[in-house]
Amino acid sequence: MSDSSAGTPSAPTAAEPLFRERLWPSLWIWLVVLGLSGAGVFIFAPISISAGVTAAIVLAVVMVLLLILSTPKIVVTEQTVQVGRAVIERRFTGSVEGFTGNGATEQRGTQLHGLAYVCIRGWISPVVRIEITDDSDPTPYWLASTRRPRQLVAAIASGERS
Repeated sequence: MSDSSAGTPSAPTAAEPLFRERLWPSLWIWLVVLGLSGAGVFIFAPISISAGVTAAIVLAVVMVLLLILSTPKIVVTEQTVQVGRAVIERRFTGSVEGFTGNGATEQRGTQLHGLAYVCIRGWISPVVRIEITDDSDPTPYWLASTRRPRQLVAAIASGERS
């Protein structure tokens, strides 16, 4: 018996992501965590140096865990778009537009709709606006931070792999 598909690339599965991104904190955020945890040494040093070092270690572990656990992801598959905890079928997405610079600032500020779903991170400037076309959903659009706005727009709009 021979397998006729041996050696040929297989088609992507329905659940295989067209786009995937984790919105990890920037380097400066990790430096702030390091500085804040280091402050624990100075706060508890009058009690004892070991208490200060222990406090610094505990603060660092807690802040790192909180940052890791709260880091959202963006995943686009053939069927769905996930931004943070929100997931929607792609058939309910309309126009998709990326913004950088002043345009991104306006989208996060003066142009932001009060009913929009927002998943933005202050350390990531570019944003993508994804229109929601589901008539039963009052959310007009999603606004998400991304370091790769062009690739995310292309993945949602045309289904191209990135």
